[in-house]
Amino acid sequence: MTPETTITTEVAEGATISETDVLEALRECYDPEIPVNIVDLGLVYAIKIQPQRVDVRMTLTALGCPMAGEVMTEVRDRLLELPGVTDAGVELTYEPPWTPERMSEDARWELGMI
Repeated sequence: MTPETTITTEVAEGATISETDVLEALRECYDPEIPVNIVDLGLVYAIKIQPQRVDVRMTLTALGCPMAGEVMTEVRDRLLELPGVTDAGVELTYEPPWTPERMSEDARWELGMI
């Protein structure tokens, strides 16, 4: 399983950016405790792209992470840097819970799991 295949993406008619654009932006966001981006960690569950707005539903590696606010702010800020995006939302969920199986092969290599 790769993170991209586990992300549900909805793109509205009239959207000016693509899923690839959003994923590239999200790959600039890192879990503060793990040196791997949130896409390759498998933390992103859903992306909804509308004209001028992007919403992301994601999780964290641990329930009650003290850095949750900072991670969510970074994700929102990265989304707002995309051309034409004037609003962005980040929803945090723990259902389903994150597991290491959601990580990409690159993330596993980076963390010495392969």
